[in-house]
Amino acid sequence: MAKLTQAELERHLWQAADILRGTVDSGDYKQYIFGLLFYKRLCDVWDEEFEKLLQETGDKAEAADPEEHRFHVPFEHRWDEVRKHSTQIGQRLNNAFNAIEDANLRLKMVFGTLDFAKQDQFPDALLEKLLSHFETHRLRNADITPDVLGDAYMYLIKMFAEGSGKKGGEFYTPRQVVHLMVECVDPQPGMSVYDPTCGSGGMLLEAVQHLKDRNQDVRTLSLYGQEKNLGTWAIAQINLFLHDIDDAFIAKGDTILNPKRYDPKAREFVDGIGAYDRVLANPPFSEKVWGHEVWSNGDHYGRDVYGVPPKGYGDLAFVQHMVASLKDDGMLAVVVPHGVLFRGGAEGKIRQKMLEVDIIEAVIGLAPNLFYGAGIPAAIIIIRKDKPAKRRGKVLIVNGDATFQPGKAQNFLTGDNVKALADAFHGFADIEKLARVVPVSEIEGNGFNLNISRYVQTGADAEAVDVAAEVAKLQDLIVKRDEAEAVMFGHLTRLGYVE
Repeated sequence: MAKLTQAELERHLWQAADILRGTVDSGDYKQYIFGLLFYKRLCDVWDEEFEKLLQETGDKAEAADPEEHRFHVPFEHRWDEVRKHSTQIGQRLNNAFNAIEDANLRLKMVFGTLDFAKQDQFPDALLEKLLSHFETHRLRNADITPDVLGDAYMYLIKMFAEGSGKKGGEFYTPRQVVHLMVECVDPQPGMSVYDPTCGSGGMLLEAVQHLKDRNQDVRTLSLYGQEKNLGTWAIAQINLFLHDIDDAFIAKGDTILNPKRYDPKAREFVDGIGAYDRVLANPPFSEKVWGHEVWSNGDHYGRDVYGVPPKGYGDLAFVQHMVASLKDDGMLAVVVPHGVLFRGGAEGKIRQKMLEVDIIEAVIGLAPNLFYGAGIPAAIIIIRKDKPAKRRGKVLIVNGDATFQPGKAQNFLTGDNVKALADAFHGFADIEKLARVVPVSEIEGNGFNLNISRYVQTGADAEAVDVAAEVAKLQDLIVKRDEAEAVMFGHLTRLGYVE
């Protein structure tokens, strides 16, 4: 059987999505496609392994032994068995998913909350059409390598993100942005890599690719993450498995309110903060409900070293969690909205303390409209607890507002753009209209304001300088209003007017 090309596989999978489009809510149907794709891959690879073992041993029982397979698929729940029936197809699929999860501890909850038994959404005729489409191509290792299938899966994630608007940013960060972050922190063999808001797992996979590109042993990497949304967690798990990565550990749950770390002795997640060589994340921008009421009384895990972020802006709670999760010689890269760089109030005080202890190594401003559902420009903050001697007392400011390729609906970074920004970080030197090494003393003189255009102007941001200043004023007023409101309600409560 001829192997599918990358483009052919992507087209094949996207056509499967077309079959469901309009039948299932646009925010959910991606998970059904991902689930079916993974199920088909599991079954096809099991058949491939069985045939090879049978040829070697001549013993059907031994060839079917679960211990001989990467993942066990119970006989009555294999693809071919389900396809023998033309009725109750959805329930049979549900049964297969449950049986596979029960037979493989590593796959527990990987099919998420999929329910193909809802007849109004998934009548047998529709599922017959969908399954027939999926089985037009085998998905064995001999037909499609894990890298090709994994990249096709990432293509699907990207396409679903493009069609999901603002929600797309919740589970997918543009790959070139992730590539830039990984290039900056430069993970090495033997290191641990952690993403506390891992979405579909792209940051962890890019760390793996970083080593592959250098012909280094990716098996020495230790990968960890946490994801709050169960459906997105399942997408990440499938993403890793399809890329042939079995030993990544992704916890479920809210990273700020219920952080998890993996205990290798207990072989399970426990409450607490881990310590990692590299930490990468694109947390939700300016999360409104993030756990302020808990942190106001002191974070249980001691992450509020630099202060408590304001109620309506959780960005620096995620950043402080990342700092707390970093080894003493570790390094992190985090995406933040520009407001984090210049807003006053509680955020300004946190920023000041971080600059005073000299852990902020660089701020890399990105072009606008790179992220799904967020046209505002963002920045990458690079933090290192123990900066190299030549970089101490300084912060590299990189202004990438003109470093991008315009697109129809969304801008993007080219390979050359990523290289230019990454080289600027590693070079840590002044580059006209791109980068400047700024003494922390100068930043202190500016009220610890890290507004990028204050230090580096590209020409493209000439009109944006005043806008940024006005936005800063507005954010300061909002913070002051919130603080005054809190004081007022405190007085009213003490006087008995408010319970």
